[in-house]
Amino acid sequence: MAKTAADCTTMAEIRENIDRVDRALMALFAERWSFIGRAAEIKAGLGIPADVPERVREVRDNAHRNAEALGLDGAFYEGIWAELIDCAIAHEKALLGEE
Repeated sequence: MAKTAADCTTMAEIRENIDRVDRALMALFAERWSFIGRAAEIKAGLGIPADVPERVREVRDNAHRNAEALGLDGAFYEGIWAELIDCAIAHEKALLGEE
């Protein structure tokens, strides 16, 4: 059952809820990934390359700012987003035949 961290009184409840949040995060990552493939399709029609440095910077800045707004370490989460972006660009390059 979904609980807040403050409502948990046992390690079993903590672990259950961490696992629940992890599943939810994976569902969101899967949804995000679906947009990556679609972006490649749209970019192909418009002649836009997979790697658009201005957009990469914008997404990284957004991650940093969004993390800090929630009291998290902006640099850490920007780093995670950098990994996501690198993987997405590699995937788009493969789809667009840019490799």
